[in-house]
Amino acid sequence: MISLYDILEAANGQLFGEPAAELFSGFAFDAYSVSESCLYVALRTDAGDGHSDIGEAMARGATGVLCTRPPEVETSGVTIILVKDTQTALTRWSYNMIRKFGVQVVAVTGSTGRTSTVQAISRVLETRYTVLSSEDCLPNRLLLPITTARLRPGHRIMVVEIAPNQPGEMSEFLLSAQPQVGVVLRTPMTPSDHFESADQVVEESALLIEYLPASGCAVLNYDDDRVRAMATRTRARPVSVGIDSFGADLMAYNLVEGLSGTGFDVRYGSQRLVGRWTPLLGRHHLAGVLAAAAVGGFYDVPLDDALRALTTVEALPGRMCPLNGSGGALLVDFTHNADPDGLVEALAWIRRVRIEGQRALVILGDLDNLGASSQREHRILGQQAAEAADTFVTVGADAAYAGRAALDHGMSPQQVAITHSIQDVISQMDRQTWVGTGDIVLVAGGAGARMELLTRALLASPEDAKRLTRTHQTPEVDRALRPTRSNWVEIDLDALAHNVRGLKMLIGDGVTLFAVVKANAYGHGAVAAARTALLNGAGALATASIHEAAELRAAGIDAPILVMSYTPTQEVRQAVRQEITLTLYDLEMARAYDRAAREAGGSLRLHVKIDTGMGRLGVLASGTVAFYRQLLNLSRLELEGVYTHFSTADDDLSYVQEQLIRFKGVLAPLRAAGFTFRYVHAANSAATLRLKEAHFNAVRCGLAMYGVSPSDQARIPHDFRPVLAWKTQVAQVKTLPPGHPVGYGNTYVTEGEERIAVLPIGYSDGLRRAPGYWGHVLVRGQVAPIIGRVSMEKTVVNVSHIPGVAIGDEVVVIGTQGDLTITADDIARRLGTISYEVLTMVAPRYLR
Repeated sequence: MISLYDILEAANGQLFGEPAAELFSGFAFDAYSVSESCLYVALRTDAGDGHSDIGEAMARGATGVLCTRPPEVETSGVTIILVKDTQTALTRWSYNMIRKFGVQVVAVTGSTGRTSTVQAISRVLETRYTVLSSEDCLPNRLLLPITTARLRPGHRIMVVEIAPNQPGEMSEFLLSAQPQVGVVLRTPMTPSDHFESADQVVEESALLIEYLPASGCAVLNYDDDRVRAMATRTRARPVSVGIDSFGADLMAYNLVEGLSGTGFDVRYGSQRLVGRWTPLLGRHHLAGVLAAAAVGGFYDVPLDDALRALTTVEALPGRMCPLNGSGGALLVDFTHNADPDGLVEALAWIRRVRIEGQRALVILGDLDNLGASSQREHRILGQQAAEAADTFVTVGADAAYAGRAALDHGMSPQQVAITHSIQDVISQMDRQTWVGTGDIVLVAGGAGARMELLTRALLASPEDAKRLTRTHQTPEVDRALRPTRSNWVEIDLDALAHNVRGLKMLIGDGVTLFAVVKANAYGHGAVAAARTALLNGAGALATASIHEAAELRAAGIDAPILVMSYTPTQEVRQAVRQEITLTLYDLEMARAYDRAAREAGGSLRLHVKIDTGMGRLGVLASGTVAFYRQLLNLSRLELEGVYTHFSTADDDLSYVQEQLIRFKGVLAPLRAAGFTFRYVHAANSAATLRLKEAHFNAVRCGLAMYGVSPSDQARIPHDFRPVLAWKTQVAQVKTLPPGHPVGYGNTYVTEGEERIAVLPIGYSDGLRRAPGYWGHVLVRGQVAPIIGRVSMEKTVVNVSHIPGVAIGDEVVVIGTQGDLTITADDIARRLGTISYEVLTMVAPRYLR
């Protein structure tokens, strides 16, 4: 229990009003997940200000609030504690409680294996003491106070992990915890987002060793040169642990790795213990196992007892956790928060334990917090996967680099699948026989990739879902997985996959679906959209330029690609080399293309475009037969397809019928003259939805694929879902007095006192300034009207009617929040334009 008076004393706090409760069941940091009788802590973080949710926390059962300013809501019946800084208050309270209970603290740090090592140390110490250990899936700066809140009389030792996310966090932890024992496992080769270099991470970790008292113990991984060197920087007694490292104080050797655990012998001084075992998979886990034995030795646990206790340690969820996979495969779940170093070890484990005839499938999602090193680290993993796996599947834009590296490293296109959604992987596995009984499936990814959802789908028994990571994820962790930028676009690739499958069902198996991904897939991200469409029924792609097509080829996409607009002759060599199909509509262009293809040493695939009445690119219908006859002598041109484009398919079908008659009137004599076509297509999204007669043997769909109707007359099926959501955050909230202007030109002046929110988004991001009016955004599930002129990178909204708006609150520009939705169609109507323009206006530089 947490005492009111302990908090007041530690934080030099003050009561606001009379206290209603003096004891609290625990801390809560998210208003929407409070438990009965808890103390809600209003934190200010990058994700928002918890003070705005105090009312919600009280409504859900919080009997106390720790905050920095008086709440703006009625607080009768609730204890309100005011402090200068809530995070500092928690730090000081943790320090006081650790001293009050008289527990000793064992702290574990390192780039990998921290939580598993905490579990192993606790298991060893529990043979003699009552031990409290930190829980899984807790935010770093909250881990110590949350763990300390569980202290009870009788606890002798507290084992906690510390993983500094930025410089200074280790010092803050040490001042609170004052550990007697420190364990450093491994230092990273690559810095995370908030560290400038790996050396800076090493220095942060070394603070733990430097802080330990002379009566303490520093347990160091001998196999990491930078950790081993820390022995000279501590007053405490250093104990080194290593694998096959004869300079280490405690060494494991004669390793035997298998699918159910790891065997080893141990040498410690004059002691030799043979035939020891742990159920943890891989030699990289032994550093934590040996560290646990070393900590046990410091606390007088005999080595034999420690090693016996370690045979009962099980793999934690999402950390090389073996599970029964569907089809009799061994499913190894590494989805909690895989990092490059740990994954290199996991792939090496696969290479060492595989037996002849046993297949290995590796599925990799994006890794987190790699900063500028992300592409390089993913490529290294792709090279490693090529040596360990028979089949390699990637999920996400960053993981795609690993897929490309695996191809470059010798894997065939049949062995590598580059996807962008978990559902696509599941669909692929339903169609492919990648693994069978006894084979190995490694599923890995960073926390943000949520690859445990894929692991769940691959389980042999749903009962094992309780062994997955983040099954009881805290909202604090959910917020930590949100994009770290102030503006971003969310792309629901599962919705895209669903829409593509729906279009394919509509047109049937005999009609090829060309997925139109021009203009960065209408703002949705061309590479991810293209791959998702191809995996879900599209047979080809269409772009506006050869440069867009080349981007897809560079990403490893080998499906047919049609460039639907003008391509200069000098680009023909690239089209020939990359097997990109161009559009043809002019005789002189045809002759130039033929010469260029001959010089390139190949043939050029072409679709001839017929102008049946739109008046843009295309051969006039009346001259088409003569045009084709002129092409007969151009031997380097491969006439693969013929098509036209409708100008009124989204509203006037009568004119579409006229165009259709002209198009058919061209096809008949061409076929009679002996011309054949692999692809005949005319229908865009609107015609695909409205006019089956126009399907021929191929259709081109763009807007409908992205879950947007071309018009009120051409509606997408009711179950199609929008793919794109555009979001930003509140940058400032303040109250303006009556008569106060807002924005350039003073076009808006407050009539009374108005509370406004400033958003870090403007017309440079795609939020149009004029001539139309964007209208409003969504804040806390309510409509917030835009006031004043939109600036280049700032917009102001009125939130006077929305309680609790705070800095960091999510703002929806396009998408859904609560029960309300803003669609691209809504915006288009207000701007006097079309949804196509709205979608493509969204800044391409945004994270998607």
